[in-house]
Amino acid sequence: MKTDKKTLARQARQRRVRAKIAGTQERPRISIFRSNTALSAQVIDDTNGKTLATISTSNIKKGKDFGDKVSSAGVELANLMKKLKITEAVFDRGGYAYIGNIKVFADAIRQGGIKF
Repeated sequence: MKTDKKTLARQARQRRVRAKIAGTQERPRISIFRSNTALSAQVIDDTNGKTLATISTSNIKKGKDFGDKVSSAGVELANLMKKLKITEAVFDRGGYAYIGNIKVFADAIRQGGIKF
């Protein structure tokens, strides 16, 4: 199977970022995945290899605009993390540029009270 240059470059950036950061139980890693139609995130404890929480914009019913769904998903993920008594995290942008929906999602998590 042939993989295009753009995907290979993103995977290289992803490996480079993940070599430098890791999530712990006290400060887990928030990992982002962006597809053509949705944005999803996982809160991961790398020391135990467990996913603590997950959210996707495809499960959000609020708002007609995708940006509204992204920001409400970020706030909802922050609320899930608060229920798990997590106040700090490490943000893993997954090799994507920190602009657009990735930035909106990160700002919404910060607005929800999570520090990173």
